[in-house]
Amino acid sequence: MDARILGIVGGIGPESTLDYYRRLIDAYHARRDPRSHPPVIINSLDSGSLIAGLVAGDLEPARRSVATAVEQLAAAGAGIALIASVATHSVFETVAPAASIPMLSIIRATCRAALAAGIRQPAIFAPRVTTEGAFFARPFEAAGIALVRPAEPEGAWINEIYLGELLQGVIRESTRARLLEILAELRGSSGADGLILGGTELSLILPEPTYDGLPVLNAAAIHVAESIDWLLGADSPGPDG
Repeated sequence: MDARILGIVGGIGPESTLDYYRRLIDAYHARRDPRSHPPVIINSLDSGSLIAGLVAGDLEPARRSVATAVEQLAAAGAGIALIASVATHSVFETVAPAASIPMLSIIRATCRAALAAGIRQPAIFAPRVTTEGAFFARPFEAAGIALVRPAEPEGAWINEIYLGELLQGVIRESTRARLLEILAELRGSSGADGLILGGTELSLILPEPTYDGLPVLNAAAIHVAESIDWLLGADSPGPDG
């Protein structure tokens, strides 16, 4: 088997990048050898101005930074690249076609997982840039999956705690409890049949595979699993761009 190296555009934010690396190591150990580690190159971006631009709807700084980061990963020997951030996938469709190496989309990977699990009406927890963005909804709509979004003021609150707490690595039990209350409300009012963690930091506060019987689609974990498939040359859907 040819040696494969995974490239990660990280740093948006740092906590989720750390979580990706831990998950990659654990998954690689489980599927190969505890004494062997995954070949990974991480290109960590300075996320401050990028996040501000994404929130404001100015995608150009993120597009330039991600495109440059992917080419740097390619030059360093990576054979495929991923972005360790859901919101930053707002630039995926413009970056991936021009990239010199293939890219693996967290959104399409999560959509594939929803289809495989028979989930057709999942709630989504994410910052507003994602829940309100066509870039996230498009693959799900094409697959016949209806996303259940929190209404105001719950959506505004999730956006606030995501940017103000989770991106900073702050985990509060009161925040976890409120998130689960919102999930129960969406299940009762809209018939949500699962939950998508549409921000990579959300898995830090909602780590369980189910809550009150509802399956959780952890976008970061799904992204990592498909990355390991590629690293090990296993059958998988392959790159998305």
